Amino acid sequence: MNTDVVPGVVAVIAVTIATLAISTWGLQFSRTTSDFFVASRTVRPALNASAIGGEYLSAASFLGIAGLVLTFGADMLWYPVGWTAGYLVLLVLVAAPLRRSGAYTLPDFAEARLGSRGVRSLCSLLVVVIGWLYLLPQFQGAGLTLQAAINAPPWVGPLVVSVVVLVNVGSGGMRSITFVQAFQYWLKLTALLLPACVLLAIWAGDGAPDPTSRGGADLWSYPLGEGGAQGLYVTYSLIVATFLGTMGLPHVVVRFYTNPDGRAARRTTLVVLALLGVFYLLPPIYGALGRIYAADLAAAGGSDVLILELPRLMVGGLLGELLTGLVTAGAFAAFLSTSSGLAIAVAGVLSQDVTGRRVAGRRLSGVGAFRAGAAIAVVVPALVSVSSPDVGVAQTVGLAFAVAASTFCPLLLLGIWWRGLTPAGAIAGLAVGGLGSGMAVGWTLVTSGTTGWVGILLAQPAAWSVPSALATMVVVSRLTRGSVPPHASRFMVRLHTPEAVDLQRG
Repeated sequence: MNTDVVPGVVAVIAVTIATLAISTWGLQFSRTTSDFFVASRTVRPALNASAIGGEYLSAASFLGIAGLVLTFGADMLWYPVGWTAGYLVLLVLVAAPLRRSGAYTLPDFAEARLGSRGVRSLCSLLVVVIGWLYLLPQFQGAGLTLQAAINAPPWVGPLVVSVVVLVNVGSGGMRSITFVQAFQYWLKLTALLLPACVLLAIWAGDGAPDPTSRGGADLWSYPLGEGGAQGLYVTYSLIVATFLGTMGLPHVVVRFYTNPDGRAARRTTLVVLALLGVFYLLPPIYGALGRIYAADLAAAGGSDVLILELPRLMVGGLLGELLTGLVTAGAFAAFLSTSSGLAIAVAGVLSQDVTGRRVAGRRLSGVGAFRAGAAIAVVVPALVSVSSPDVGVAQTVGLAFAVAASTFCPLLLLGIWWRGLTPAGAIAGLAVGGLGSGMAVGWTLVTSGTTGWVGILLAQPAAWSVPSALATMVVVSRLTRGSVPPHASRFMVRLHTPEAVDLQRG
C-alpha cells in the first residue's frame, strides 16, 4: 500500500470502529419505541448539546467553509455566522414551546396544533425532501474525503457512510446515536484544533504573510462586498436562509424533543451556541492559510478538500501525514454524525406515515417500521450522490437551509405565537414557500448556473421565498378565520406554560 494513504486508511477505520463500539455500548439503553424516536425524553442539556454539535457540524462546516474562504474570501464568513446565529433565534422563539408540545416530529407538531391530516402529510413530504437534500452533500463530502485521503473511487465514501449509519441508526435509534454524536463533536473539534495550532506556528515562522497579498485584495471580499446590488442581495438572502433555516431543519428540531422539559431545551441551546462558536473559529483559519499556501486548489476546483490537503502542503513528512490522518478522521466523523441525525429524523417521519402503514397485508411494528424508514432515508440520497452533478457541499447545504426557512420557519413561528393560523393558511404558505424555494434548488442543482439577476434570485431564494410563505400563511388564514381549530387557545397555553407552573397546578 502507498505510504501516503496509510494515515487516511487508519483514520477512517479508527473512526468507524469507535462509532460502532459506542453505538453497541448504547444498545443497553435502547429498549422501547420511545428510545428509538426521542431517547425517552431523558437526555440532559450537556450531553444533548454535544450531540447537537456533532450532528449539526456537517460536511459544509468541516470542509465547505474553508473552501469558500479560500475561493471567495472573508465575505463567506456569513455562513458560519448565520449557522450559529440560527440557534439564537431558535433559543428565543422556538426551543421551549416546541418541547412542551409533546410531539415526536415536525408533522406531529403540525397536526397537534392545527388538527389537520393534510397539513401533516405536506409536512412529512417536506421533512423527507429537506432531509435528502441535506444528506446529499454528506455523501458527496465522504466521497471527496476518501478520494483525497486514500485515492478511493468517489462511490466508496457514500457506501461506507451508508453502511455505518444504517447499522448505528437501525440498532439503537436516537438513544444510541446520542452518545455517538457527542463523541464525534469533540473528535471534530480536536481534529481541527491541533493541526491549526501547528499550521499557525509555521505561518508565524514564515513571517506571518498577509493572505490578501497572494489572492489580491479585491478578491478577498468578492463576490458580496464588491458585487453592487446583486452582492447586497446575496448577502441579505444568505442571512435570511441561515438565521431562519436552522429552526426548520428536521434533524435539529427533533433533538429538542429528547430534553426532559422546556427549561432543559433552552439550556441545551445556550450550550450549543458556545460549542458552535468555538468550532467555527477554526475553518476560516484553514481558508486564510490556504490563500497563502494552497491558492492553486481554488483554481483547480479542489477547494472542498483544502482542509485535507493543507497539512501535507505546509508541514510534509511524518508530522504532515499524521495531521492529515487526524483531519481525515474529523471529516469522516462529520459525515457520520450528520447523516445519522438526518436518517433518524427522516426515518421517524417515514415510520409514522409510510413504512408503519399496512403494506402487502402486514403492518410493521414500531421499531421495524423505524428501521425500514431508516433504510429508505439513507439509500435514496446515497444513490443520487453517486450520479449527481458536482455541486459544492456548502452550497448544497445552503440550499437546504433556504427550503427549511421557506417552509417550517413560518409554520413554527405562526403556529407557536399566533392563534389565528388555520389549516388552509398553513397549507397555502407551505406550498408557496416549498414550491418557490424547491424550484430554485432544482434549477441550481441541474444547471451550471444562470448569469444576471435571474441566476442570483434562483441561487439564493430565501430573501423572496420566506416573506412570500409568511405573507401567504397570514393572508389565507385571515380569509379563513372561521376555521381556526377550536383547541388552538388551549394548545398555545400548553406551549407557553412553564412545567413548574403545571406541577403547581397538579
